[in-house]
Amino acid sequence: MEKINIPEEYMIREEPTDASQPPEISEAEKLLQEFESHDASEGEFIRAYKEIADKSKDKLVKFLLQLIVTDEERHHAVMHAMAATLRGSINWTETKNSIPTLGDLSEDKEKLIKLTADFIKFEKEGIKESKKLLKTTKGYYQGLFDLLVTTMIHDSQKHVEILEFLHKAMKKY
Repeated sequence: MEKINIPEEYMIREEPTDASQPPEISEAEKLLQEFESHDASEGEFIRAYKEIADKSKDKLVKFLLQLIVTDEERHHAVMHAMAATLRGSINWTETKNSIPTLGDLSEDKEKLIKLTADFIKFEKEGIKESKKLLKTTKGYYQGLFDLLVTTMIHDSQKHVEILEFLHKAMKKY
């Protein structure tokens, strides 16, 4: 039997496995690791904010830091839910604290679609009113009122995004 010369680039060889190299992980697993890492570090920041607020004798510092703590705790809960949802998908399991999907909207679908449209309109009008208010609060309390009204505008903009997402999702459903 004649030996066939196969060019090197066509040869199939098993690559040696290196036990020191971690196995390749999927993009979803990488994202889950990022969520979990962010979740852990955010928890540390929340504890630090609370500690500073608790130790401060200044009521304004306490007030402003409590606003941050409230937001950060909500962010922490959302990140935790995102991680739980992704972990459940990766493992093909239903996990506690995961983000739910839209359920049966049959009876309320049209009413909910109209309500979200109304809420979007309400939030957008609130943003316009808050922007007017922002002009009149200029300079009050060393800019504190400007800051607070601006954060309320940002919250309303976030509400619009959430409602638009929900509105679109319900229309598709």
